[in-house]
Amino acid sequence: MFVRIVKMSFEPSKIEAFLDFFETKKELIRGFEGCQFLELYRDKNDTNIFFTYSYWNAESDLENYRNSDLFKSVWATTKQAFNAKPEAWSVDKLVSLK
Repeated sequence: MFVRIVKMSFEPSKIEAFLDFFETKKELIRGFEGCQFLELYRDKNDTNIFFTYSYWNAESDLENYRNSDLFKSVWATTKQAFNAKPEAWSVDKLVSLK
């Protein structure tokens, strides 16, 4: 399993529309084959910045998602609201304490 982190910065006037849109798509994303976990975070200091954290069984699962019609439609809508280039990282979780 690995973690995908995506940082997105939005035009302030488009944040509510993004949040509404994410609400309609989050279960579909989380339910995509190979996705084990999905969370959305908002930066405390710069409220235009959001992060998604998703856990994937394998890199091939993420690639299948990225090539899916679901991703293409979600990304096409979401990127219209950006005010900066998004950043993404794929990382391996080394330690997790609960």
